[in-house]
Amino acid sequence: MSQNSRREFESLAAAAERTGLSIKTLRRRISNGTLAAYRSGPRILRVDPNDVDNMMVRLPTR
Repeated sequence: MSQNSRREFESLAAAAERTGLSIKTLRRRISNGTLAAYRSGPRILRVDPNDVDNMMVRLPTR
């Protein structure tokens, strides 16, 4: 990562809306280690949009 690039984060609500998943599903993925989360203070969780996107796996076509 270069010095000029900034990491982007989004809330669970934003990630859920963007992907069509529920916040509860994202929390389960965080809990089981499938999705990394970042805490800012005692209550705020954020996720990296790239991590959320990488969690989604394309199914092979027939």
